[in-house]
Amino acid sequence: MDLACYLHPGWKPLIRPAAPTRDWMTNSPESFAYRCLPLNIANSHGWEILSPCAFDACWTGSTGADGVLIRLADKTPPELAPVSIFGQGVLTFHIAGLFRTSPEWNLWIGGSPNYLKDSIQALTAIVETDWAPFTFTMNWRFTRPNTWVHFDAEEPICFFFPVQRGYLEEIAPKFRAMENDPDLLKAFQDWSTMRQAFQSEVAKQPPANPADKWQKHYYRGTDASGCTHVGDHQVKLRLQPFSSEK
Repeated sequence: MDLACYLHPGWKPLIRPAAPTRDWMTNSPESFAYRCLPLNIANSHGWEILSPCAFDACWTGSTGADGVLIRLADKTPPELAPVSIFGQGVLTFHIAGLFRTSPEWNLWIGGSPNYLKDSIQALTAIVETDWAPFTFTMNWRFTRPNTWVHFDAEEPICFFFPVQRGYLEEIAPKFRAMENDPDLLKAFQDWSTMRQAFQSEVAKQPPANPADKWQKHYYRGTDASGCTHVGDHQVKLRLQPFSSEK
């Protein structure tokens, strides 16, 4: 799958493989939030575009484009600043890059997963990047008026990854009774019984080692009996950075 970012003269987007860490996860007691492998994988499941400058922004509550106020850090080139062009309390970043994917592949574009900012929310879009000769914008919408929000320089403002066009519409989801799959039912019941017993024991006698406070079945890619069912279980993503072609 090809993924390229075409640069017009003067464009210098700050793009990196998404970071797996989040401040709120690091600051949770014993950093326990990182025990949730699905969160960790989602955090790094794409690339991030970083803000080229530091700034503060505030929404007055007006629905017009003049309802968003933007205050730049000293000596910031104005062309780096986000803008307000849509109204409705939306803050817009122009992305300095024209992205291209392989045929029939789109880009999912939004905020970094599990990355939280008070009073403002990243909006999400799907862009057909296999043909469109256009750049896209990254948009955030204020959720609270009259509250200043700060963005640091090189703070993530956009998160993206490729998704294949059309595959969702080919899926015919179904409900199935677990009793119709005896092996799955037994595996679920074994896990449920073991989990309840484990949590009860931890509550009665908390382990001294924080790592012993969770069972790690999913993290290890095994069921409750210790059996592995897939050969490509992932505990970490290692995305490649964008590089310049010679």
